[in-house]
Amino acid sequence: MSTDPYAWITQSLETIHRADWYRSLKSIAGRPGATVQLQGRTMLNFASNDYLGLAGDERLIAAAIAATQSLGTGSTGSRLITGHRELHRQLEQAIAHLKQTEDAIVFSSGYLANLGTITALVGSRDLILSDQYNHSSLKNGATLSGAKVLDYAHVKMADLKHQLEQHRDRYRRCLILTDTVFSMDGDLCPLPSLLAIAQQFDCMVLVDEAHATGVLGKTGAGCVEHFGCTGQPLIQMGTLSKALGSLGGYIAGSAPLIDFLRNRAPSWIYTTGLSPADTAAALASISIVQQDPDLRNRLWQNTTQLKQRLTEKIATWQGFPDSPKLLPSASPILCLQVKDATAALTLAAQLTQANIFAPAIRPPTVPTSRIRVTVMATHTAAQLQQLVAALG
Repeated sequence: MSTDPYAWITQSLETIHRADWYRSLKSIAGRPGATVQLQGRTMLNFASNDYLGLAGDERLIAAAIAATQSLGTGSTGSRLITGHRELHRQLEQAIAHLKQTEDAIVFSSGYLANLGTITALVGSRDLILSDQYNHSSLKNGATLSGAKVLDYAHVKMADLKHQLEQHRDRYRRCLILTDTVFSMDGDLCPLPSLLAIAQQFDCMVLVDEAHATGVLGKTGAGCVEHFGCTGQPLIQMGTLSKALGSLGGYIAGSAPLIDFLRNRAPSWIYTTGLSPADTAAALASISIVQQDPDLRNRLWQNTTQLKQRLTEKIATWQGFPDSPKLLPSASPILCLQVKDATAALTLAAQLTQANIFAPAIRPPTVPTSRIRVTVMATHTAAQLQQLVAALG
């Protein structure tokens, strides 16, 4: 009697539906921005990681077009064979200058940057300490490395230190992994304390600056700059696809580290190089970030204003059962926590009816359900108020 070896997939999908964890695509039309065309409707966009509004910027578009006309649409191979262009090196040097490191290396995505770097740095004889709320790419890179992986309580340095006291001396190398801005909460890692602990226990540190690059720090270099830790020995990963409005990922650090990754990071060695268009757009974006601090200032003005208005709004809900709670944040990511996945979906649907796109984020992506709101430099004061008013 034959059976269908794929039947379990349908059953798993049914379970996902029952738990209100089912995900589906939403097609965006036109250029990205503070407003977007979503399924035929003009929606206020509070769902994007395009913090500075550069993904639709004419300067990035012009740079991408010029690079495409000159160099074509694809890199045609890995960087070590046919995929390297001088434009790639210019971008890496610009990243190193922004991050004030000796060198940098560009990957085809941030996910590949984390996977390739972690697996190159540690192996079965080594230890990884990872913040429990780290991004999936950090967690999966840790698993693929074959190292012993231990989670420490979210941003709790006492727990990190305790685990190192218990386990560090059993392993050859130790790598501490953390987001700097946690993408589903908006809070920051206590980087100075973490670096002090790492030095005490002879640990390497890799920080994921995906949501900090272009956003935090005096020059937009990220959380490392924000906390005054520039120049300290650590590995800085980031993306070109969020505030920088393009595509790709990078690692910035010492010259020996970058040279080592060119020789040992499998997700760089065996992957087609970043396209000329994406490379040129990212290069133009870094120049804008460095030359136009007003963009970043507008982002933080909008973030402060919206946080204040949401706080005032939530105060009017006191006494109502299961009312949303604004989670602590030190970034343009603001989260309204609700009681469960159903409540998150209901609130997201209400916002959609008011022509506001702010997605419901549910387990297993996060431990508790929430509406995740991301602020952009290009939001107007009226648009911020429209979101607050739509919360009812």
